[in-house]
Amino acid sequence: MEKNTQFVGQSFAFLDAVEQAGRAAELNRPVLVIGERGTGKELIAERLHHLSPRWGEPLITMNCAALPETLIEAELFGHEQGAFTGATKARPGRFEEADGGTLFLDELGTLSMAAQERLLRVVEYGEVTRIGASRPQRVDVRIVAATNEDLPAAAEAGRFRPDLLDRLSFEVITLPPLRAREGDVSVLADHFGRRMAAELNWPQWPGFAAACAAELEGYGWPGNVRELRNVVERAVYRWHEPARPISRITFDPFASPWKPKPMMPRAEAAPKDMPAAAPVAAPTAYDEITDLRLAVDSHEAAIIRAALDRFRYNQRATAKGLGLTYDQLRHCMKKHGLSAG
Repeated sequence: MEKNTQFVGQSFAFLDAVEQAGRAAELNRPVLVIGERGTGKELIAERLHHLSPRWGEPLITMNCAALPETLIEAELFGHEQGAFTGATKARPGRFEEADGGTLFLDELGTLSMAAQERLLRVVEYGEVTRIGASRPQRVDVRIVAATNEDLPAAAEAGRFRPDLLDRLSFEVITLPPLRAREGDVSVLADHFGRRMAAELNWPQWPGFAAACAAELEGYGWPGNVRELRNVVERAVYRWHEPARPISRITFDPFASPWKPKPMMPRAEAAPKDMPAAAPVAAPTAYDEITDLRLAVDSHEAAIIRAALDRFRYNQRATAKGLGLTYDQLRHCMKKHGLSAG
């Protein structure tokens, strides 16, 4: 599907964030974009790039959470041939690919401390060193980073470098969640509904029934605009009467009377022909114990005696019921002088 880069909304909170991005785009400075999932952080990064003097150069995107920690540094900074197992040829990193343009680092808060340290050097000196290389090379890259974490709190907790945070936070754009964008739910729902109706070749867009529109307005939208788009497009796709307003909507696509129940861990069941375990008498009260070893042996003997009686002196069944091997049970019986029946 063609990527949608449109900004749709009319609330003051949303328009303020978009205007802030437009002003910051003109400067060659790093920008942090903060927001919940689905609020449009990548769209803001694209706006920062396309309105900047770098608009004709590459915009390279990297999701820091999508790669294992062992590969992040190689992806960011590149590597030389033979730098590590599997490095059969040299490869430029994302910084080299974005040279002259913009590098968008999504989920910045997931970077390891080692990667943060190397990133700090690139930000400070404009130099990147491939893994396995001995000399750095200069790069001209503008960094735009995004996260849904509280980075100042992460820095205080020791999970994010404060010096890196200082250098990346020249401008911080915090995107409002959809629940705070007054009037935008109906505008976005109409926008996504029309797009989906056109994709399905409907002759016209019937809109939403009043009750359905009220449901959309009253929902909390934890997934923000991304979730709203899914809900609206699903509602249009499942509606089979294009001439009538849509009056049925599903917020949770997993809701079903046949939804699988979660698997619960359970202990291995005893064979059906074995009787259920009976409670064992409590050991001697602590204040009556004068010899710990003697008390433990006495309690162990009582447990084995009760289990033998419960399983009618079937020693293999008794061993299995106690979680012992047959030889372990025989050893315990001999130790405590217990007969075989």
